[in-house]
Amino acid sequence: MRSIILVLAACTLAAPALAQAPRQEPVGCDKFKWPIERERLTLTRTDLPFIDPGQQVALPLPFGAIVALKPFAEAKLPTPPERTPKSPDSFAGFFQMPAPKAAGTYTITLSAEGWIDVVQDGHAVKSTAFSGALGCEGARKSVKFELAAAPFTVELTGVAASTVKLAIAAE
Repeated sequence: MRSIILVLAACTLAAPALAQAPRQEPVGCDKFKWPIERERLTLTRTDLPFIDPGQQVALPLPFGAIVALKPFAEAKLPTPPERTPKSPDSFAGFFQMPAPKAAGTYTITLSAEGWIDVVQDGHAVKSTAFSGALGCEGARKSVKFELAAAPFTVELTGVAASTVKLAIAAE
């Protein structure tokens, strides 16, 4: 009985420390939950087109681009982000995409840390999966969304720089 009490006491004391331990990010391109090689090949290209903030994009899917961002306070996002950026000094932006040819799963991959929101028909589209890793040249975060065959808006927030590379591809 005494050993059970000691174990419970030890767990009670250790729980706050475990709860506050920083999350360890995986390191390496092979640590993403799905293959991202085609996205990495796109994001490491030097000839990507440039998307201005708020631009209506005419590029067919799949594509990669460099997205220009503004300070979060100036970004004028059409929809409030699902997550408020950790730093008020971070950058944000959005662009509008034409309808994909078919409904389905689409992956949006960023070259740097940031938050990705997708809005379609005036409603936020919940991501179906996400993955990220440090130390992977060209790719930092990849998120999957189920999209209808309708125009959509991509909103980016929490990015540390005024530009970020982005790739969008169908599954």
